[in-house]
Amino acid sequence: MATVAIRNRLLGALLPSDRDLLAPHLRHVTLPLRQDLERPDRRIENIYFIEAGIASVVAELQAEVSVEVGLIGCEGMSGMAVLLGTEQTPHSTYMQVAGEGQKISVKQFRAALEASDTLRDVLLKFVHVFMMQTSQTAIANARIPLARRLARWVLMAQDRGRDNVLPLTHEFLALMLGVRRAGVTETLQILKRQKLIETARNLIVVKDRKGLQRIAGAAYGLLEREYRRLLG
Repeated sequence: MATVAIRNRLLGALLPSDRDLLAPHLRHVTLPLRQDLERPDRRIENIYFIEAGIASVVAELQAEVSVEVGLIGCEGMSGMAVLLGTEQTPHSTYMQVAGEGQKISVKQFRAALEASDTLRDVLLKFVHVFMMQTSQTAIANARIPLARRLARWVLMAQDRGRDNVLPLTHEFLALMLGVRRAGVTETLQILKRQKLIETARNLIVVKDRKGLQRIAGAAYGLLEREYRRLLG
C-alpha cells in the first residue's frame, strides 16, 4: 500500500489502519481515454482512486447538451454517490486524460466504511471539497470571462495531471467550459500570445503557472486551500 498512498493523495490522507481495511481489496487498473467510471442512472459497481490521469464528471440536460461540473485526479475518488448512501448518479464520469488507479468493488468499499467511522469521515471531507468545486464551476461559467475560466481549468488540470504537458483537445475544452470550440481556440491564442502557454495538436503546455494564476484570479485557489486544510 505504500505506493498507493503516495500516488493517490486521498488514500495518503487516511490513517494507516483505514488504508489497511482497503488494501486487500484494491486492484491496480489502467484507465484508458474515455473509459467510463460511472454511467448516468446505472448502478455503480466500483470505486476508483485515481493515481494518474483525469476524470471528468459531466452533467447532461439533454442528449445534445452536456457540460463538465467537476474534475477528479490523483487527489480524489469516484463513487461519491455510494459514500453518500445511494447506488447511482445522473451524471457521467469518464476518463478525459488516460491514466491508472486503484479499483475496489462497492461491496468491499461499503464493508470498510461500516468498519471505520474515521475512514468515512476523511472521505466525506473530499466530498465537501468536490461540492465546492462544482459550486465554483457554476459561478465561473455564469459570471467569469472565458479567459479567466480557461486559465482556472488549465491550472486545475495541471494540479491533477502532475505535468506541464496536458493532452487536451479544443473539443474537450469546449465541453469542459460549456462554450463553442471557436471560443476556446481564440482564447488559447490570447494566453499563448501572453506566453502563459504553448499549444500543439491536442496538447497544451503550461509555460507560466504564476501568470495563469494572475489571469484566473479569485476563480482559482479557494477549493485548493480547503483541500490542504482538510486533507493535507
